[in-house]
Amino acid sequence: MPVSIAVLTFFAPIALIAGAVIAFRGPAFRPEQTLQKVEWCTVGSVAAALLACLALIVEGAASSTVIGVDGLGLSARLDAVSAVMLLLVSFVGWVVVRYAARYLDGEARQGPFTGWLCATLAAVMLLVTAGNLLQLVLAWIATSLFLHKLLLFYPDRIAAQKAARKKWITARLGDAALIGAAVMLYAQYGTGDIAEILAAARQGEATEASGWIAAALALAAVLKSAQFPLHGWLTEVMETPTPVSALLHAGVINAGGFLLIRFADVMLLAPGVLAVLVMIGGFTALFGGLVMLTQPAVKTSLAWSTVGQMGFMILQCGLALFPLALLHIVAHSLYKAHAFLASGGAVEGVSALRRPGPVAIPDGRAVLRAFVIALVIYAGVGLVFGFAGKSPQAIALGAILIFGVAYLLAQGLADAAPRVLTRRTALYSVAAAVGYFALQTGAEWLTQGTLPATPAPGPLEWALIVLALISFGTVAVAQAMFPLWAYHPAAAGLRVHLSNGLYANAVFDKLLGGWSAKRPS
Repeated sequence: MPVSIAVLTFFAPIALIAGAVIAFRGPAFRPEQTLQKVEWCTVGSVAAALLACLALIVEGAASSTVIGVDGLGLSARLDAVSAVMLLLVSFVGWVVVRYAARYLDGEARQGPFTGWLCATLAAVMLLVTAGNLLQLVLAWIATSLFLHKLLLFYPDRIAAQKAARKKWITARLGDAALIGAAVMLYAQYGTGDIAEILAAARQGEATEASGWIAAALALAAVLKSAQFPLHGWLTEVMETPTPVSALLHAGVINAGGFLLIRFADVMLLAPGVLAVLVMIGGFTALFGGLVMLTQPAVKTSLAWSTVGQMGFMILQCGLALFPLALLHIVAHSLYKAHAFLASGGAVEGVSALRRPGPVAIPDGRAVLRAFVIALVIYAGVGLVFGFAGKSPQAIALGAILIFGVAYLLAQGLADAAPRVLTRRTALYSVAAAVGYFALQTGAEWLTQGTLPATPAPGPLEWALIVLALISFGTVAVAQAMFPLWAYHPAAAGLRVHLSNGLYANAVFDKLLGGWSAKRPS
């Protein structure tokens, strides 16, 4: 890659680093002029990301070292994965920084907060564009350290201290796993250049070291993306300002999935590790989705939704559906950033309702009809797009997604549901099936040559696919019939247990030796 394009790739994080410096040097209280300059820096980062994407289209994917030798130092990897992630992070960062300028107006330390916000975004950008292992590890660690400062924006709040302490411990374990993986990768392939490692892994055969490397990468991803049972910190960091929640749930939490996608060729050399990811991610997705239904607070419910979504992303990576996992990151980030930033308005909207409308409660027959109709729609749309060339994993994943559509369709088929709701949910079913196949095709086309093709499933993979279909189908049916059983006296205990996350978080607290009010260092 020409040096000019390599420098262009770094313009986005450099713009945010400049924004961080401006924020730290400006006044801490109501720094109006400083915030205007910082926003222009975030706009500059978006423009640089767009130019990097244009450079990718014109020049093609490549790597370039700016400082350092032998794959160590400061280098850029510009391909479909890094370009998509860079554009996503810069856009979400611009929205969050702009929102925070008004949200924190009047706070005593608004200037430093904005500085740490920009620094965190810059670290994420250096992570997703890293061309070598050293930069990847350092950016990974820096992202966590800068985020820690934001989580303790209100340092005197005991709940914030407790959650940040758990996050600190989990993050350091993830850092150790990634460092171990980087050392083994360098020893295995003799270079720290990520492009060379991926090329060698794609052409090479699995060895004993491949399994250990994949396991270390998987462990780092699982810890970073808050997978069961070490998910508790993500649901407890609600004492931080809403812009931080949006940044965390829409950006930083995706780093685990990005790591697996970036090293997809390495992960394919260890099918056993991928199978473990399917089990961990699948259970976390089901677990997070069920617990989310029992949460009374908006932000807490969104946090549990993130746990479930991250589990589904890890499941996709375990099924070797890396293009779809990248698509999931983009869709979830945009949705979750909007959900957190609009959470206050949502609460006001609900409280403004004078009385609730009629409740449509589906019975067993309506639920059965909904699932049959949804599967028929999915099969029909699939035939139009063509199942040929689609991997069994992708077809099964689409069926799992259509189970969620069937849940909505069941509401439209309920006896008390108005006709307009029935028609609308039927259209949603068709739109969801068309959207899935269209976006899947687009994601595979965009990442062709960058990410490996999904391999044919073996006996273990087939067993996991069948298990996933049964599990997600059962939970979808239970969710569709939620109004019928959730408030039954016999289910009261289950609701309590689910609302407390089956007490997995309490076990983690016990292992840590109980809560500590001491502020993390």
